[in-house]
Amino acid sequence: MRLTYDPRHNIAYIRLCEKRAEVESLRVSDELTVDLAPDGLIYGIELLNANEQLRRGDAGTLLVINEATGERAEFPLAIGG
Repeated sequence: MRLTYDPRHNIAYIRLCEKRAEVESLRVSDELTVDLAPDGLIYGIELLNANEQLRRGDAGTLLVINEATGERAEFPLAIGG
């Protein structure tokens, strides 16, 4: 998984796996698009107005939790806005 951010356009992309096929971009809302393969596999999620969406209620941090082990890692989001 990879999270990228373009500060010039305020867009974040969460890539869940490499694209191996053509994808369909499903617009869920004005600020959310999901890239899907024909078999339903989600390749990625695009967030417009990303600085607002990524900072909602979390004080600007990304929390990663391994549900199997309980291990947690917290990373500050250096997103302007």
